[in-house]
Amino acid sequence: MTPGRGAAGGDRHVDAFLRHLADERNLSEHTLTAYRGDLDDLRRFLTDYYGTPEWRWPTVDRLTLRSFLGSLERRGLARRTAARKLSALRTFFAFLHLEGEVESDPTRGVRTPKGDRPLPEFLSRGEMDAVFEVAETRAADNTLRGTRDLVILELLYGSGVRLSELHGLDRADLDLVSEQMKVRGKGRKERVVPITEPAALAVRRYELRRAEAIAVARRPDRRALLVNPSGRRLSRRGIQRTVHELIEEGGGTETAGVHSLRHSFATHLLDGGADLMSVKELLGHVSLSTTQIYTHTSRERLKQVHRQAHPRSE
Repeated sequence: MTPGRGAAGGDRHVDAFLRHLADERNLSEHTLTAYRGDLDDLRRFLTDYYGTPEWRWPTVDRLTLRSFLGSLERRGLARRTAARKLSALRTFFAFLHLEGEVESDPTRGVRTPKGDRPLPEFLSRGEMDAVFEVAETRAADNTLRGTRDLVILELLYGSGVRLSELHGLDRADLDLVSEQMKVRGKGRKERVVPITEPAALAVRRYELRRAEAIAVARRPDRRALLVNPSGRRLSRRGIQRTVHELIEEGGGTETAGVHSLRHSFATHLLDGGADLMSVKELLGHVSLSTTQIYTHTSRERLKQVHRQAHPRSE
C-alpha cells in the first residue's frame, strides 16, 4: 500500500474510492468534492499525528480516528459537521476493507458525535402568500423573467423539489395533463412528484415566452425547462437569486432562500394533516428520520402559538 503522502500529494486509494462513487453510485460532482475535502482533512491530520507524510491507511485505528474527531472539536467545528465527516470516513474505510486494503474497518468502534439538530427555517402561510403576490405581479407583465419567476416559485413550494432537481428539469419531464413531473434527486435517483394546478397554469403561460427566447437564440438549450434570455439553461445561482429577491420583496427574512421553500412545503403539509411517510416520499428522503425534523418544527410552532395566546402562559 502506498504511503498517505499528506493532503498535498496524490493518493491512489482516495482516487479509486472517488471513481467508485462516481461510477457505481452516480454521485454528483458536488458530493464527490465534499468527500475529497473530508478525506483531505483527515490526511492533513494524519500527517501531523504521525509526524511524517509516509503513514499508511492500515495504521489508522479507532483511537486515531477519535483523536481526529477531537481535533475537529478543538477547531470549533459543529458536531453536525464532525458527524458528516465521520460518515464519509465510514464509507471510505468500508471501501478499503472490501478491496482488501485494510484488515478491518476502524470506524466501527467510533461513535457518531451527537448534537442538537437545528430546526429548518420556513415561511408561514401568510409569508408565502406575500411572496406569491410579488411573483404573480411580475408574471402579469408577461415577460420571460416574470413568467419564469412564478414557475420557479410554484414548483419549489408546490412540489418541494430541491434546487438541483429544479435546475436539472427538462421540459419533457413535466406532464401538465396528469399534473406530475419526473425529477432526479440525490444519487440521480428518479421519482415522480405531483405539481399543483396553479403550477401547471404558470408553466403554460411561461412556455410562450420560453419558445420566443429559444427561437432567437444562437445556441439554445431546447430541453431545459428554465432558460435565460440567451435560451440557455438557467443557472443554479440564477434560481437562488430569483427566490431571494421574491422573498425579500415579500417581506421575508434575509436568510430565507430556496431551502426555506422546501422546508415550508414539508411543514405546511404536516400542519395540514399529511402523514409522515407520504411527506418522506414526496421529498425523496431515504430515511424517515430525516423527515421527522419537520414534525419538530410543527411542534415548536404550536408551542409558540400557545405561549403567545394562552392567558396562563408567560
